[in-house]
Amino acid sequence: MDLCITIKGVSFLLQTGLGIMGNMLVLAAYGHIALVEPRLQPVDQIMAHLAFANLMLLLTRGVPQTMTVFGLRHLLNDSGCKVVIYTYRITRALSVCFTCMLSVFQALTIAPAGGPRLARLKARLPQLVAPTFAGLWLLNMAVCIAAPFFSVAPRNGTVPPFTLNLGFCHVDFRDNLSYVINGAAVSARDFSFVGLMLGSSGYILVLQHKHSRQVRAIRRSQGGSMEMRAAKTVVMLVVLYAVFFGIDNVIWIYMLTVAQVPAVVADMRVFFSSCYATLSPFLMISSNKKLKERMVCAAGGEQKQDAAEDTDKTNIK
Repeated sequence: MDLCITIKGVSFLLQTGLGIMGNMLVLAAYGHIALVEPRLQPVDQIMAHLAFANLMLLLTRGVPQTMTVFGLRHLLNDSGCKVVIYTYRITRALSVCFTCMLSVFQALTIAPAGGPRLARLKARLPQLVAPTFAGLWLLNMAVCIAAPFFSVAPRNGTVPPFTLNLGFCHVDFRDNLSYVINGAAVSARDFSFVGLMLGSSGYILVLQHKHSRQVRAIRRSQGGSMEMRAAKTVVMLVVLYAVFFGIDNVIWIYMLTVAQVPAVVADMRVFFSSCYATLSPFLMISSNKKLKERMVCAAGGEQKQDAAEDTDKTNIK
């Protein structure tokens, strides 16, 4: 096997494997928290949904991409391609939407009470989480509805113009107009949510800077400390997303300017667009005290169980 193909395959394999493991750990931790606590906080609910979206993104894009790089062909038929590409498009969109939602909700949570309207809105935030989830799912299912119509299994021979060659599937836009319209619609949606998340994250930073004394006072209480830690986690997630979003869209804009996209360019975009899904769960775990405590408890429970089993074996002997 060619060295470049091996390096590319190992890179995708590591990225996909680590990302799936990290997101499953986050989901398992939040599942345990949901069992022992009356209800999850809004930020925890959003992070759990973000981990699920990123997990599905890696399963529908990273896994088939890795298999294709290692030489496996004819993984999916036309129907399979339509399902996988549609699911990938939705979960990729939900990844940015949930990150934006996380930033906006956290900004509203720590915002000082500026009037009765804002106070009522802050009080209603827990009730707004579920409707917002439903709205984002419906919005992105509608925006991505065209993806299945253009998705087909790879055909033998040359790749037609205005086709995104994903390796395991082709997204054939047939003509330049549909190719550009699809790209513009996706970019407009993504840039809108990224702009909103950057604005709300900037507001969080301004609040922390302008009210540093108040923040120090709040940190003396557990509630305020948790809010400030959550705010820092949200800002770090937004910065992480913005970095890879920038790289992803520079490549995407280039892809919109050419009739036939080179395979290496498409692979680069896949890799960088999946980096956030891979790295974000580890950022959540490292900066979220609640997640770390659950994982430590789980690890401690396993160690105690192993120790008890060893003791039983010793007593039997």
